[in-house]
Amino acid sequence: MTFLTVYTDHDSSETLLETEDPEEIARALKEIDVRLRHWPVLDELRGGADQERVLEAYRDEVARIVEEEGYTFVDVAQLHPDDAPDWAERARAAREKFLSEHTHDDDEVRFFVGGSGIFYLHVDGRVHAILCEAGDLLSVPKDTTHWFDMGTDPEFTAIRFFHDDDGWVGNFTGNPIASRIPDFDAIAARRASLRS
Repeated sequence: MTFLTVYTDHDSSETLLETEDPEEIARALKEIDVRLRHWPVLDELRGGADQERVLEAYRDEVARIVEEEGYTFVDVAQLHPDDAPDWAERARAAREKFLSEHTHDDDEVRFFVGGSGIFYLHVDGRVHAILCEAGDLLSVPKDTTHWFDMGTDPEFTAIRFFHDDDGWVGNFTGNPIASRIPDFDAIAARRASLRS
């Protein structure tokens, strides 16, 4: 289930909202022109499947989005723990690639097949931290300032949609704001504490 936290973007950020309520989340995201939709979760894909299998399993849903939005390139990004000796280094490097604030010349559209990650959207003096999980389809308009955190022990599979065959290209702002907003691990722990 999606979890939204909204912070001020001041040096000492203040929490303005924490919610799992779908209607409250939809209202807050509509204010910043972000769409959150949901697709059914296919359990047989949990824990990782190759790109071909993931795209085949969601063929109809992907085709509908491609037709509606005119995307020209679709792929699958995923990271799952393994026993390889370089796992910790690969996980750290993958996480760091997306942790700095940036924009894109294209929409950022992701469907979480499995696992989770947080998109941080920095808009109008606030940071909307959207913890997405399996079933969440998030559409962030181009030029929206944001970053992404997959946590210190990443595990996710996501279908990505692009209008440009170059795929993911970030325009980094140089703003260090990501270092002062709670990270994936802190937000996941906070949600767990609210549930208990």
